[in-house]
Parts: sequence; structure tokens; C-alpha cells
Amino acid sequence: MAMNMDRRGFLSLGAAAAAGWAMPVEAKVAPGAGHVKYIFFTDTHLEPELKGDVGSAQAFAKIKAIKPEFCIQGGDHCFDLAVAPRDRSMMLLDLYQKTEHTLDMPIHHVLGNHDVFGRGTKSGVSESDPLYGKKAFEQKFDAKTYRSWDYKGYHFIVLDSVQITPDRYYSAWIDDPQIAWLKEDLAAVKAGVPIVISVHCPLISAANEYKSPWHEPDPGQAKYPTFLTGNAWQVLPLFEGHNIIGVFQGHTHLNEVVYWRDIPFITSGAICGNWWMGSRWGTPEGFTVVELDRGRIRWRYETYGWTSVKSEADPLPVILQPSVPGSWPTV
Repeated sequence: MAMNMDRRGFLSLGAAAAAGWAMPVEAKVAPGAGHVKYIFFTDTHLEPELKGDVGSAQAFAKIKAIKPEFCIQGGDHCFDLAVAPRDRSMMLLDLYQKTEHTLDMPIHHVLGNHDVFGRGTKSGVSESDPLYGKKAFEQKFDAKTYRSWDYKGYHFIVLDSVQITPDRYYSAWIDDPQIAWLKEDLAAVKAGVPIVISVHCPLISAANEYKSPWHEPDPGQAKYPTFLTGNAWQVLPLFEGHNIIGVFQGHTHLNEVVYWRDIPFITSGAICGNWWMGSRWGTPEGFTVVELDRGRIRWRYETYGWTSVKSEADPLPVILQPSVPGSWPTV
């Protein structure tokens, strides 16, 4: 059954609303854009202690069986490069890459807050380390932290929502050089070309309205925006006049869809669920299947049957989304 949603100010939890495919009802056909199927997966938080490598491998096996053309990894590859000592961080990165290699397809990586190597002083990593900060990400994944590319008539953009603060914490923020770059990048896109954006810390989410308080608040959370991107108000106006058909986000580990200005902001649940300890506020471990066709978009959330070796009580019951085929809306 197809899931149709009012695009005018409608907000919904994807896990509750989408039985199979979800899609905008006013999608416009872009004749120059082809058919694309890909996976947006995020927040693997790979670590061996809770068998996160085994769970990730299980998720990747299901992803591969779906036969996407490529994947976008939405950030937070390992747990936790920001505060772990150098040796452990390098071990985690190597283990992640070895596990991800089983996908055997192109993968585009997004920087997450836990991907910033040695960011916290607890790590013992010096700022003079050649891989300090974002350099480890750029070297290991051979990618800039923000970039764009074209594929089958679509323009894809990856944003970097994680900035290191002077006191070696982080701020969820799109910095000035990146905003200037984004203006230029969007200006160069031909009118009508469908655009898909990926970012780690959400630009728009309702999660602050229903998330539980932090059990042990970190002092940095009182000083900087860390849950949602703090200057989305500077980014969103840049989307006006462009054919943005979807923004994919991670970080919260929740499966959620919010519509703003006719754009679906799709936050995906995490591969690791609640950091490999069960479901996260009713969202089970999983990933998002995305399908594009002639400029139209639809998506669904998929679980992969993981059983945690250690569970933490979830205050909300899990809502599953069965993979029920949908049809494109009439246009």
C-alpha cells in the first residue's frame, strides 16, 4: 500500500505513519532524471564489545541483497573516535572498513560527531597528530567532508554538520566557508534538476519535542548545539528556488519524517539502534531504502533482524514497517 502525505506543514513519525513506501503526493516529473535505488544507512557505531561488527555485517548482508546501486553512510561509523586513544581509534577504523568492504559497491560517507578523531582531550591525541580531527575521515574514506556529485540526472550533496570548538567539544553547525560553497554549488545546478542532500545532525527534526532528558548531561551540551544543527536558519533559505526532493539525516537514531516548504526531511533510524542495546524510542535497528524515478522520490525503513547481546529498556514499543511495495503517485 502506498503512503501519501500532505506536504503542507505535515509532520509525522515515519515509524508510525509509513507502512511500506512513503512519498510526497505532489512530486513533479523530471524527464532528464532516471531510475535510482540506493540505501541511506547511518550510525553504525561499530565496536567489537557489543558485537557491533557482527551486527553491522548482518545489516550489510541485507543491504547487499536489496541490490542498490550505491550507499550513503550518514555518519558515526565507529564508537568512539572522538574520545578513544589513538590505537583503539585506528583499530576501530580498520575494523569498520573491513566490515563495510563486504558491501562491494560504491559508498559515499558523511562525517558524524563520533568520526572526528581525537577531538576530545580524553583521547590523549595531540592536535598536531597528522590525522587529528577530520583528517582521519578524509584520509580513510578518501572524501572531503562536504562535496557534491551528479548521477543519472540527480545532484547529490553531502554536508558537514560537525565543527570542532576551541575547547575541543563539537558544535552541530554548518560553517561559513561551507555555506558559501553551498550557495555556489546550488547556483551551478541547472533549473529543475532534482537534488538530494545528506547530513548527519538534522537540519529539521521534531525530536527535541519528545526525546527524554539526558541521564548524565555533558557540560558541552549546555554550551553548544549538539542534537540538531544550530544554524539551519542560515542553510534552509538557500534551498529556495531549487528542486530539493529530499534531505536525509542521522544522529538521533530515530525514524522520522518532517515536511518543511514542500521538502521531506527524512531522519533514518540507526544500524546500531540504541547503541547496540535494543531499539531507540520505538525505532528498531535498520536503514532506509531510497528509490528515485524521473525526479520523484519514495523511501521505506528496513530492519534486519538483529538481536542485541545486551538490552536496555525502551520506553516505547517498537513499530515495524513491513516492506510493502508501493506505486508512484499519478502525475
